[in-house]
Amino acid sequence: MDSSEFQRLLTEEVRTYKDFLETNNCDWIVKGFIDIDQNVYTISNDTKVISKIIEIILIPKLEDFAQRNGLSLEFPSAQNFYPDLTFKDTSGNLFAVDFKSSYYGDNMKVNGLTLGSYWGYFRNRTVKKNTDYPYAEYKCHLVLGVLYKQSIITEGEVAVYNIEDLSVIKSVIRQFIFFVQPKWKIACDRPGSGNTRNIGGVVEIDKLINGAGPFSELGEDVFDHYWMNFHNMADATKVGIGYPRYNNLKTYREYLEKEHQILTELQK
Repeated sequence: MDSSEFQRLLTEEVRTYKDFLETNNCDWIVKGFIDIDQNVYTISNDTKVISKIIEIILIPKLEDFAQRNGLSLEFPSAQNFYPDLTFKDTSGNLFAVDFKSSYYGDNMKVNGLTLGSYWGYFRNRTVKKNTDYPYAEYKCHLVLGVLYKQSIITEGEVAVYNIEDLSVIKSVIRQFIFFVQPKWKIACDRPGSGNTRNIGGVVEIDKLINGAGPFSELGEDVFDHYWMNFHNMADATKVGIGYPRYNNLKTYREYLEKEHQILTELQK
């Protein structure tokens, strides 16, 4: 199986997940946590909690997807390993899939999306570094995106209910949007959060769905070169180059032009 066929199959699979996770009113099917006394504890809008619950719910669906398509599904051997899911076909081809979730507003922009590290395994692609397989051994690196709207929850609605009152509990999120895209097609040219070593993603929902980030027209090779040579201020100082060579695509192009001019002069 090649990467395009795997992406096609996964995209078709994920199209069914909206109906699976939503009620007829487009609310999330999850209302809270239940204990042995049938008390239901509602949850907040905490994005980490929500994303983990979504992953737990979707894992059986993805296991079934793998089985139906002659694939095996492997989970990382450690909590901080990349990727979230490794699919393997009968020929041993590997496909990386990472869950990424965020909430969006009426402007159809997500609050933010980080696409994993541009350090470590991303640069050292032939060794196992926080991965069970070297990065380079994967045929593709896909993002399974889960976007949703947050519901307005008042203080009194975050409480403990009896299971008989399940129908009156308000869901904390609603109106899911799913997408599957290669990481490089939805990446932007800036880090995802502060001064961390994370690749940032585009925030416009239409660009996420259609894989229309700034690298989508430039190609995966440009994406790889850009982020494999990207430095924040702290790392630039540490490796002895003083300042980052570039911090966006505009200054990246200027840097390449300068490097080309230097090489041309040296060849004279």
